[in-house]
Amino acid sequence: MDKCRGQNGLLVMFICNHCPYVQAILDRLVRDTRQLAEMGVNSVAISANDVADYPEDSFDNMRQIAEREQFPFPYLYDESQDVAKAYGAVCTPDFFGYNQDLQLQYRGRLDASRKEAAPADARRDLFEAMSEVALTGQGPATQIPSMGCSIKWRAA
Repeated sequence: MDKCRGQNGLLVMFICNHCPYVQAILDRLVRDTRQLAEMGVNSVAISANDVADYPEDSFDNMRQIAEREQFPFPYLYDESQDVAKAYGAVCTPDFFGYNQDLQLQYRGRLDASRKEAAPADARRDLFEAMSEVALTGQGPATQIPSMGCSIKWRAA
């Protein structure tokens, strides 16, 4: 986490390639993470899905999507799924926003999007929350949980 964090915070995102909830927000995710980087909040995305059952989420496909969408953040593969478990990630997308001291301040949604993108003028929950974190070190009191596809865990 120390290598990834920015001067004013860090956004850790669990995403994947095949999830329609993630696909619906990719352009907004890129926009918001670019703007947050300008405010000193760095971002990192992690995919933890079982690629044996979901080959669309393979590392090669991750690389293709990251290049096509011009991700302004690293897109990492959690092959062991230990990172996702340590965070308590449950869905894609799942967002964890930290302040400059790496204290969790935001665990909510990007915006009102579901399997389709919300209207263009929808409130930017994640961006507004992380902007507040960048400026004050504190996240908002009210947070709406993210909704998406469950993380695809490997059979034990």
